[in-house]
Amino acid sequence: MLNRTLSVVATVVTLLAGAAPAAMAAGSGSGSATFRTVVEAQGSARVTAAVLDLDGTRQEPVVYGDDTPYDTASIVKVDILAAMLLHARDHRRALTARESAEAQVMIRDSDNTAATALWRAIGEAPGLASANKRLGLTSTQGGPGGLWGLTRTTAADQIRLLRAVFGTGTTPLDAASRNRIGTLMTEIAADQSWGVSAAADAGWALKNGWLMRTTTGLWDINSIGRITADGHHYLVAVLSNGNASMPDGVNLVERAVRTAVSETAAH
Repeated sequence: MLNRTLSVVATVVTLLAGAAPAAMAAGSGSGSATFRTVVEAQGSARVTAAVLDLDGTRQEPVVYGDDTPYDTASIVKVDILAAMLLHARDHRRALTARESAEAQVMIRDSDNTAATALWRAIGEAPGLASANKRLGLTSTQGGPGGLWGLTRTTAADQIRLLRAVFGTGTTPLDAASRNRIGTLMTEIAADQSWGVSAAADAGWALKNGWLMRTTTGLWDINSIGRITADGHHYLVAVLSNGNASMPDGVNLVERAVRTAVSETAAH
């Protein structure tokens, strides 16, 4: 959760800076049409979902909706932790006791103070960009100054991040780092366990983000993670904005993830 009192100036700067290109084409054929019909984003809200079946043959995720940039809000905390772990390994050291404690509360409880400390430790947006280049992200732009929650990303890019953590191939993150991130994402505070978990029937690891924009009063609601459903393991990212309230956004994200995973499984 990001402080609701973000300044108007910072918001404008971020919106102007967030014009990263879409990473992938939207989901094609009947799947995309069904997604829009079933999900029914209301008012000014919009939503995009990306799904990758780790047990399937596709190498790229199926994207439902327009894969354009959204504010990350607190889902960026997964990216911050990945960058921090790379930074520590580059300096041939483990995380300090303080950094480890900050990492835990940042992911489990979505603690903003801890996120700000680690954001500074990685070098803010330039440090995130350096790590993301190594992790294979192509459409994520760090927020200005200390405003990590105004990082901009796409659903497809979040799947790239999740693959670096949960995928089976070689990634810049070593096994210990991947296990650390993945384990923390299974230990989310109970009141924050909504989101992509709505499509799971056997297990999940996730991080959510929520942010009310001060200029509009509308909400960014996002959820990313790994879920198990019907014996398959999926990486899922659902991004939304323009929601009238946080509950509306959570409901939209959960409708979107159920529909996108169902459509992916059916094809």
